[in-house]
Formats: sequence, C-alpha cells, structure tokens
Amino acid sequence: MRLIRYANLDDLDALVPVFDAYRVFYQMPSDLALARQFLGERLALGESVILLAEGDAGAVQGFIQLYPLFSSSLCQRILLLNDLYVLEAARGQGVARQLMQKAAAHAKAVGAARLELSTAHSNIRAQALYESLAYQLDREFRNYSLAVCAVEYG
Repeated sequence: MRLIRYANLDDLDALVPVFDAYRVFYQMPSDLALARQFLGERLALGESVILLAEGDAGAVQGFIQLYPLFSSSLCQRILLLNDLYVLEAARGQGVARQLMQKAAAHAKAVGAARLELSTAHSNIRAQALYESLAYQLDREFRNYSLAVCAVEYG
C-alpha cells in the first residue's frame, strides 16, 4: 500500500537523499547539505508544496514539488510542477502517476487554474505519463530563460 501525503520539516531526513538523487539525475553534483538547506527553506517559508510517496515501510519512494505562480491574463493562481522524481527501485509501479494525481487534486483544492510543467525533449517516459494524464503540449508559446547569476560548484 502506498501513501501520498504532504511533506513537512519533520520529513527532511527521509526527503533529502531522494531530492539529492533527483538533482544528480539532472547532472548536478551530489550535495546533501545544499539539498537540506534548499528544501528546509522552501518548507519553512511555505514557498512550495512537496508531496511524498511512501511505500509500505514508510520509506520515501518519490516526490513532487509545486511552486505557486500567477497568470496575469487570467488573473488566477497557477502551480508550477517543477520537480517529479521516483527512485529507480519504485519505477514502473504507478508512483509517478499517483503523485501527479495528488498534485492535480491539490491544485483544484487551492483554486489554481492549471498546473504547468516542462521536461527534457529526451524524457520520453515522462512525456508519455503527462500525455496519458491529459497534459497538453504548448504549441502556442515558446519558453525562454535568462541566467542572471552564475552558480558555481566545486
């Protein structure tokens, strides 16, 4: 039996290694202290919502992190589904789908107009999941970003 629930500061010990694995998946260097600091700040300041997937023994299998945004044209809240990660051992068991469904339920509960996300062009597995859940590929807008502060590791 899997439980999907909201994370809080008491979950940092269990969440940090999974978040660190997520960052490594995206080719960032492992840094448990940085992961703890970042997640601790987000949770303490209420700047994000983190949903945890826990297996039978209560071990974290994956997570989703949502950030609040606003649409000026709609004059409504939207949520950025910024992070989704499932540990390798738990993949193929529906964990990501359950997390995505809980994220959609949360968005509805807080009155968000929509959830937005992006993924790598090469992440075909994630694209298939999103499309199976009725997410639509944006064909109207092209997204850009500008790095304004270099991040150094080492």
